[in-house]
Amino acid sequence: MSAKKYLAAAAACAVMALSSTTVFAQAKIKLEKVITGINTPLAMVQPPGDSRMFIVEQNGRIRILDNGKLAPNPFLDIRSKIKPLFHDFDERGLLGLAFHPKFKENGKFYVAYSAHLDYQSDLGQMLWYDHSNVVEEYTVSASDRNAADPSSARRIMSNSWPQFNHNGHWIGFGPDGKLYVSTGDGGYANDWGIGHNPMIGNGQDLTINLGKILRIDVDTRSPGKPYGIPPDNPFAGKKDVNPEIWAYGVRNPWRCSFDMGSTAAELYCGDVQQNSYETIKLIGKGQNMGWRRIEGNMRCFDYLKPDDHPASCDKSGITPAIIEYNNCTAKPNGCKGISVTGGYVYRGANAAMKGKYIFGDWSKSFAEMDGQIFIGTKGGDGKWSMEVAEVTNMPGKLPYVLAFAQDANGEVYVLTSITTGPNGSLDTIYKIVP
Repeated sequence: MSAKKYLAAAAACAVMALSSTTVFAQAKIKLEKVITGINTPLAMVQPPGDSRMFIVEQNGRIRILDNGKLAPNPFLDIRSKIKPLFHDFDERGLLGLAFHPKFKENGKFYVAYSAHLDYQSDLGQMLWYDHSNVVEEYTVSASDRNAADPSSARRIMSNSWPQFNHNGHWIGFGPDGKLYVSTGDGGYANDWGIGHNPMIGNGQDLTINLGKILRIDVDTRSPGKPYGIPPDNPFAGKKDVNPEIWAYGVRNPWRCSFDMGSTAAELYCGDVQQNSYETIKLIGKGQNMGWRRIEGNMRCFDYLKPDDHPASCDKSGITPAIIEYNNCTAKPNGCKGISVTGGYVYRGANAAMKGKYIFGDWSKSFAEMDGQIFIGTKGGDGKWSMEVAEVTNMPGKLPYVLAFAQDANGEVYVLTSITTGPNGSLDTIYKIVP
């Protein structure tokens, strides 16, 4: 399939949403420029006990931001390991970064990226699959704290990927010290087609890692695996179920985060839906988040008629989303965007913002930049409301909203781009200032 067709498919199926019960209001914020001149920033991570920020560029480099300035050389450059990217639009690339909880002592960190396809001896994958999504371990150079040792690379995990899109591939350590990995359903649309379970979709198939939240132990090794299976994983030791699975039924979990103010491992994910709705999901142990049985917040879904939601379906055992909004593709009335971008629970210095979940949407349109920033608030009754943030110091429409970041002080940042693809070095990271 050509890049143009991929783009058309992505435009039709990469989407986000909020429900009819969600309360919409407007909040005022400012965006304070932190750094510009970078390539498609998909994450910015601060290691524990470190003042530096590490910026993930989609094209395959990690840059260091130290005291407001970019280091002249990349911390890590794996562009040669990444499948060539489409310049007009692509969901592959260097997608995730996580530092070991003991990074200060052991220098270990982990990256998630879209590698050249490792099909082994599988003829079907060789003919039809697109790439492999990889998690790899590295160690900092012994002679330079601002450089990784490329020879230290150790492949932790590899999943063959049917299509170019719906990769997910956020990675992060939870407060329990375990590494969590988000995986999309494999791509294309409707969790259907080559590489998808035709009966129930990949999201509901517990024998594969696609459409899941995975949880592994990078400090141990289980038999036959380069990582350990935590014994308290919900499906550990069960027959015909992948033991790495922590939760399932997600479509494209694009950017997840743990609430740094909670010890309960509260994992928030922006789960990109199909054409009608976008969602934020609070994901816990063993939970079924619903895809492809449902879209949005408990909306029945028919993969053959994705815009026509049946009146009834089996919703048993499904955990509802906490926030839903209309996707502009199929629900233009009152819509808020086309692809949700997960964010962070604010824990910074502004008292009025503490405990609120800051997230966004890539854009309300593929045709032009129209990024969105939202603020979610949990009410005393446990229900969530959502405000659309008005950026008072930037007239006009915002750039595409790619991701969010959080520093050690709990402040939140928005990572933006002025193009739809991984092009050039013209993109900017802003700090959100109430």
